Amino acid sequence: MKLRIKGATLRLRVTQGEVHALHEQGRVEEQVPFAPGVSLIYRLVKDASARQISASYHGNVVEILVPAAAADEWCVSQQVTLAQVQGAGGTTLSITLEKDFACLAPRTDEDESDNFPHPDAPHGKRC
Repeated sequence: MKLRIKGATLRLRVTQGEVHALHEQGRVEEQVPFAPGVSLIYRLVKDASARQISASYHGNVVEILVPAAAADEWCVSQQVTLAQVQGAGGTTLSITLEKDFACLAPRTDEDESDNFPHPDAPHGKRC
């Protein structure tokens, strides 16, 4: 799972295995270690009580909650993106979840073996 933060925008790109884990286990989590005992954790959680996609940040954890029905539909369908804008203390925060596609041009510095086949690649093949 990749987390991209730019200004008031959070974007998560999720691989096939992570989409499967979200659907079956209800959560996906990654950790960025900065120093011994100091990490940033970001997680995606399927939540039966959530009414809309929302994000929070507490104790070095970025948590994105997704309503269970929306998460399940996204996980099993061809739908690529889920998005929500939430109020954030007088401003807004844009939250986007995307299925992570393999690039059309080969990338030697990144493992894309679990990415979704790019829809514009010939016959759904990977690069």
